[in-house]
Amino acid sequence: MLSFELKSFPFILLVFSLFRVVAAAQANTLEETLPPLIHAHAHNDYEHPHPLFDALDHGFASIEADIHLVNGQLLVAHDLKKDQPKGTLQALYLDPLRARANKYGGRIYTNGESTFYLLIDTKTETNATYAVLRRVLQDYGDLLTGFSSNGVTRRAVTVVLTGNRPRAMLAQEPARLAGLDGELSDLGQPDRKGLLLWVSANWGQSFKWRGEGPIPPEERERIRQIVKQAHELHAKARFWGAPDNPAFWLELREDGVDLINTDDLAGAEKFLRGQPPYN
Repeated sequence: MLSFELKSFPFILLVFSLFRVVAAAQANTLEETLPPLIHAHAHNDYEHPHPLFDALDHGFASIEADIHLVNGQLLVAHDLKKDQPKGTLQALYLDPLRARANKYGGRIYTNGESTFYLLIDTKTETNATYAVLRRVLQDYGDLLTGFSSNGVTRRAVTVVLTGNRPRAMLAQEPARLAGLDGELSDLGQPDRKGLLLWVSANWGQSFKWRGEGPIPPEERERIRQIVKQAHELHAKARFWGAPDNPAFWLELREDGVDLINTDDLAGAEKFLRGQPPYN
């Protein structure tokens, strides 16, 4: 019996190896046939069990990381008074994104949109935090979309800054590696420096509908006006602090909202993959 098992061992290894090759081929085929979800944004991505990688597994093309400047390090956490930091911005996001872009020829996904959005929410003092963040971003110039007076150079990851936004500092830079997440007060105003990439709004401050029953017509029109004005600035529209369910996502989608802000990665993926393309 022992002799049979020893003789059979190479055969078993061969079968196992073939199984792994087939499984890898199937995974690559699946990755190539399912395009990234360019309208899906992982809110507070770092709170998922596997930051970044859970969102990537569900095809998300946009994620959010909150940063705090602590002893010269950019730590990722929602509230340092309550939460242990998950790690640094580099270790959790920039390094693995660079590794993935190198693997896929300068892209985060092998098909679909060529850029991936990293929304960085600054929680500590604006100028001091951005001074450190700018130096960090410069170390990833090969990965990040660049902005200058000569135009935009698209790369694998586009950084958008929110929270304590360094508006004045960005406006003074002749070349930069980030843009801004604007606010409702930016709508209808000129963006002469081309700083705005998104316009985000707190849903609860402007709307009463919570995704149950029909939306009031005046609120639907308000959404569409916000989207229209954001697009006039060449910015994407997003709402946060909003209901997180299929009925709500469907309404936003029908109103042309660019980014579905969600904590439900699996639910949003199932919903968005079941919908026709945006108009």
